[in-house]
Amino acid sequence: MVKTSKGKELKDKLSYSKKTFWSIAEKHEQEKAFVFADEYAAYLDEARTERLSVLLAEDILKAKNYVPFKTDASTDAAGYYRINRDKNIAIFRTGMKDISHGCNLIVSHVDVPRVDLKQVPLTEESTSKLAIMLTHYYGGIRKYQWMAIPLALHGVVIKEDGTKIIISIGEDDSDPVFTFADLLPHLAKDQNNKKLSEAIDADKLQLLFGSIPFEDAEVSDKIKLNCLNILHEKFGITEEDFISAEIEITPAFSSRDVGIDSSMIGGYGQDDRVCAYTSLRAILDAEHCELPSIVFFADKEEIGSEGNTGAKSDFILDFIADIIDHQKFDSSKILRKVLMNTNILSGDVTAAINPSFTNVHEKQNAPILGHGVCLTKFTGSRGKSSSNDAHPEFIARLRTLFNSNKVNWQVGELGKVDVGSAGTIAKFMAEHGAEVIDCGTPLLAMHSPFEISSKGDVYSTYRAYKVFLEKYGG
Repeated sequence: MVKTSKGKELKDKLSYSKKTFWSIAEKHEQEKAFVFADEYAAYLDEARTERLSVLLAEDILKAKNYVPFKTDASTDAAGYYRINRDKNIAIFRTGMKDISHGCNLIVSHVDVPRVDLKQVPLTEESTSKLAIMLTHYYGGIRKYQWMAIPLALHGVVIKEDGTKIIISIGEDDSDPVFTFADLLPHLAKDQNNKKLSEAIDADKLQLLFGSIPFEDAEVSDKIKLNCLNILHEKFGITEEDFISAEIEITPAFSSRDVGIDSSMIGGYGQDDRVCAYTSLRAILDAEHCELPSIVFFADKEEIGSEGNTGAKSDFILDFIADIIDHQKFDSSKILRKVLMNTNILSGDVTAAINPSFTNVHEKQNAPILGHGVCLTKFTGSRGKSSSNDAHPEFIARLRTLFNSNKVNWQVGELGKVDVGSAGTIAKFMAEHGAEVIDCGTPLLAMHSPFEISSKGDVYSTYRAYKVFLEKYGG
């Protein structure tokens, strides 16, 4: 037997290093990760908007005997949920302890960077004789990444009488798709001299929509009219109906396995629907919950968590207050105490080291793809400005929880100091006095139309969320 050197023994005992899921997970766990990834990818391909993300979650919950929460809700349901304006869903499951001891809560967001149609979008460009849709981008996109790719339309139109029309064009193989037509390199001399961030002006994001004119010599804008006529025949809508519509432009391609070993997932909207889906599965699959457990899908994170569906709204507080009252406590007296005793994982993605751009990462403290779910102590910018900064006591308890349950995890931060900045929902949840830390899946190409995750990390995120709901606070 070869004797291990003292130095090797000390290194194994004292040092910390990230470990790849594929080297430490047993074969059956690796197989589970691949199966789980397929289920996640199927959800991702359907959950193209906030509304669709919430609707799909509701369908999954109903199949598991979860019911809409009311103050007189039935006690024989597996759990409860409440939907806010079709863009939030809060899910509740009882715990071994009552809610006066606090909750375990996982919050993610289901809005993603994208491009929206304007309220009066359709026009006919006179020089090119083409119909286009005018747009306004949402969140932190890199505009050049959206040029010259197939695009779909998803959303809702609310007619004057209140009728809701669902719009979906571009996902079915028989559907047409749309695109932002890019500039050919032969005529791009001036564009090539610009900074990358300025190469595509926002007003160049004009969606190519149609080219056939309506056959009537008495009317102008014949191509626009033909497009309106097609929309009216297909959906029963008029141009004025766009004023009360919410239509999002998304990539018109499905998720795909990435890599010769199929170890990664490429797809749109993984920031942050990967954390939404894994948290949904975690609360459903948990064998039991030590504390009352809540999973919350927020909206508007990509633009500051604003509005009545963002994390700054009182929706989640109102939901918790109603649960307190349902369990025969007085929310007017104990809501603040419950919130201060609550433990929160802010489920949001982080940036893994990109092999093509390693220079923006501080390698010792950067997440590595395939090395597990990532705990991020703080985000913000410069000197941790506008950040939640998780307390070491909370981190230590999570380390113990994850290690004792063989969850593959790592710690990381977003980029080198002063290179960039980012924020999450964590700081808004912490304002209520809860313990909060960011805990989510590392990605490559974040905010692009084709983000990359590791199947091992997706599965590790699910397992981390599941053991957190099952065992934290015991």
